[in-house]
Amino acid sequence: MTQEQTGDTTSRTRLGTRRPKTVRGHAPRWVFRLVMTALILLLALRTYEETGVAHAQSNGTLHTAGATITELTSHTRSGRDGGGQDGGSGDRTVSTTYTIELRIGDGTKTVNGVPDDSANGLQEGQRVRAGLWHGRVVEIDGRDVWRGWHPGGWDMALFVLYPLIMGYLIALVLAAAAYWAGRHGGVRLERRERAPSWAFGFLVGMTASFVLMGCAAFGHTIPYWPLVPAGAGTATAVAGLSRALRKARATRAEDSPDGSAPAQA
Repeated sequence: MTQEQTGDTTSRTRLGTRRPKTVRGHAPRWVFRLVMTALILLLALRTYEETGVAHAQSNGTLHTAGATITELTSHTRSGRDGGGQDGGSGDRTVSTTYTIELRIGDGTKTVNGVPDDSANGLQEGQRVRAGLWHGRVVEIDGRDVWRGWHPGGWDMALFVLYPLIMGYLIALVLAAAAYWAGRHGGVRLERRERAPSWAFGFLVGMTASFVLMGCAAFGHTIPYWPLVPAGAGTATAVAGLSRALRKARATRAEDSPDGSAPAQA
């Protein structure tokens, strides 16, 4: 009786002490995965928005509706553009953006960050034609007032964290491809064996990102830019993984007594 009670007590103690360690060990990993999932979804949504707006503007499929400008507010910023060998200030710069409130039907819509050239000549009380994309004001009297990708808000967070998001996406695709190869090709690669393919794919993706930044500096941008580095990096990584799988099959075939790679479940 005493031994049974002691064994039960020991068993309960071990279970009670192991479970918190397991939860604490996995909690940061699951939090990281949830954060990365949220960032990927946000990036996908913003890419879809920008691509959809650009496509609708280019083929003229925006929904148009009569509107009245009920409020027009200007926001002026001034400063120096930098320059000088010793960090001195360069030329003084002044930029003006507008917040435009429109009454469309029985409701109102607000457009923020409208550049000066798009708002030039607009006045409060003026009747205009608004171009809408899924209920969002994109054009006013044919003028582009869609803010697009901009260095502020969530877009800034996506710009800064894009290398992390891209690297995580490449790792997910490689893990899925390696799992499929293990299930159907009979060869499994460990994480360390996939690392060179991931590293080369990430390098290609970052190179594509720098090229896009250089093009943007000269005014050449594309609304679906996040797809380019991620796509190039993923394609390169998958190609490297394919080579690693072929090498692994050849090595294991040589090590097999009958000259064929052993099948793995």
